[in-house]
Amino acid sequence: MTTTDLIIAADFGTSGVKIGAVGADLRLVASTTASYPLHLPGPSQAEQNPEDWWSALARGIARLGTEVPDLAARTGAIVFCAQMAGLVCADARGAPLRPALVWLDKRSAPLMQKVLGGFPRVSGYGVGTLLRWLPLANGAPSHNGMDPIGKMLWIKQHEPETYARSAVLLDVKDWLLHRATGEFATTADSANLTWLMDTRRGREGWSKSLTSHVGIPTGKLPRIVDGSAVVGGLTPAAAAQLELRADIPVVAGGGDVSATAIGSGAVCDGALHICLSTSSWVAGFFDRRVLSVAHSYATITSSIGFRPLLIATQESAGAALSWLADGFDVRQRDADDKLAEFYTGFGEKQPDDPFFLPWLAGERVPVDEERLRGAFIGLALRHGTDAIKRSVVEGVALNTRWAFQKVAAQRGARSDGAIPLVGGAAANPYLAQSMANALNRQVQVGDTRMSGVLGAAAMAAPTLGWAKTVWGAAETMHGRDGPVYDPDPAQVAITDERYQRLRHIRRTLVKLYRKETP
Repeated sequence: MTTTDLIIAADFGTSGVKIGAVGADLRLVASTTASYPLHLPGPSQAEQNPEDWWSALARGIARLGTEVPDLAARTGAIVFCAQMAGLVCADARGAPLRPALVWLDKRSAPLMQKVLGGFPRVSGYGVGTLLRWLPLANGAPSHNGMDPIGKMLWIKQHEPETYARSAVLLDVKDWLLHRATGEFATTADSANLTWLMDTRRGREGWSKSLTSHVGIPTGKLPRIVDGSAVVGGLTPAAAAQLELRADIPVVAGGGDVSATAIGSGAVCDGALHICLSTSSWVAGFFDRRVLSVAHSYATITSSIGFRPLLIATQESAGAALSWLADGFDVRQRDADDKLAEFYTGFGEKQPDDPFFLPWLAGERVPVDEERLRGAFIGLALRHGTDAIKRSVVEGVALNTRWAFQKVAAQRGARSDGAIPLVGGAAANPYLAQSMANALNRQVQVGDTRMSGVLGAAAMAAPTLGWAKTVWGAAETMHGRDGPVYDPDPAQVAITDERYQRLRHIRRTLVKLYRKETP
């Protein structure tokens, strides 16, 4: 009889899914990726077809099956994590009624600015809005239209027939759970980011007050379950499509932020990590709810045990590096590892290198402003491709510092030890060193591309008896593998001087975009 000694964990990102067969030591036995398209049908619009996610999962598991003997028989659990802040409008059978609006979709920004307005205002929010949301949700929807509540209200206003036919409103992972099990469920992290959840300790659940205020009935929202809970067994139909056994337990998992936080291994209160993926974030678990209205970040309720997880999200990191590679070298457009190929050997930083602001999709932390756009400042005739590359790498690092300094000032944030650096873009040694110099802190690169997969697997580990708790499983991954980068004192001084100059440039540009852009 074959032993069920593997977990299949899948991390659904913006451009594709990473899938791993994970063993009891929480190490990858085999892994693969499968891509799917992102559609940009109009300004501030970003959509994907949910069936593309599922088809990519099936292709990826088929590839794993060629590497792992008896994969179907050995799989003891399946778990998903996924991009967050999406919206799938589904009928009672779970069928999507239109393409999903993914996190990059900000078409509802003008609508949300009206919803959140009022007089008097604080940081762009009406005081009444803040008094309503902050006590219950420990935050409020963003002005930039990224949050699911904005997407829900946009559909309700602009596509009323779709809204009326929607039996349930789901995040990306939630739809995948239904596709696998036939059950509608979400986890607390996704629920929190709708800003319709009461996150007060002991009262966690959908808020009737908030749902009534915006006119979204709780009947259209899925039940909230813990990320370590088994939602159901793999249905026969799903099992046939994935070439796995029916009834394999499917664990709820979590959003990519929760999974990556666990996969980083930095799960002590106040320990921070940085994820550099398509977007980026500074995050860490805290012993209490944390909120900064002025800088647009807060703790959300993570998918495991409602534990507070601080997230400070920035919109473009790896996306900015990929954008430059795609634009400068047509060969990079289909390259699997374009960041490693393109960002190699571009010389030492020069005093007159141009500055780069990576606001290619607006920004969120520490300034929540969808209207911001990327910019090069100080370009000269002598600047060639190498200078532009250095500028973009540095720009991502300095933009991360902008957010990191705000978070690091929080009471309880730890300032000791190496900062775990995860996410696909973190694999580039030039960016990792630039981060160490920008922060003047040692950084340790973990399993950059598969941290979400490993974090999701840790969520499922208790199901198979591999660990008593998810946190115990996560601690086994702390400081495991990966290079360490120490700040270079000479480069720290140069980087700090450039950061101080950039502060003035940044302040001016923020004012300009807010004044000039309708």
